[in-house]
Amino acid sequence: MSSSLDKLRALTSRLEDKLEEKEKLSNNDATVKTGINNTANAVSTNPPANKAQESNQDRVREDNIVRVKKLYEKLKIYEKSPDVEKIFVYKAMNLSGIGLKEEDFGEVRTGKYIQVIAITYEPDKNGKKKAKNISLGYFGKAETLDEGLKNEIIEFVLRWRYEKAFQNLEHYKVLISRVDIPTDRLF
Repeated sequence: MSSSLDKLRALTSRLEDKLEEKEKLSNNDATVKTGINNTANAVSTNPPANKAQESNQDRVREDNIVRVKKLYEKLKIYEKSPDVEKIFVYKAMNLSGIGLKEEDFGEVRTGKYIQVIAITYEPDKNGKKKAKNISLGYFGKAETLDEGLKNEIIEFVLRWRYEKAFQNLEHYKVLISRVDIPTDRLF
């Protein structure tokens, strides 16, 4: 599961890099058109670029959550978890019967059953937290799985993870905003 999270983090990082690159190209075009020195322009446009980047991330996140909700309906996840907002309470989500690692991504495992599995942590009888798997969707034997349905199942899990990553980033933004950062530092 950690390699899947690593893949999601890498995907998020690549997306953020592309957004920054696009923003820089946009800023450089404006610099060339107005004839302003690149260094001066970078200093004067950094705050707006950050706002634009946040705006792009917000749009990406909104598009992602819309698609998650459509897949939630289409895959009938609501039968096991009636409130779409509550699916983000789970700590993790995985698939059984379909590979999500780099070396077996999208491969259906013959003889296995396809399920979307949510992972939560609940205390056992001694009060120690234990992982608990909850099936959110059962899709039958691997051999009978339609290719289109397989792709939608994979997409649902990956988009859920993507939204979960956004929620974690939001949490850290809030914490960082509470830190008293000295103004005499460069960073």
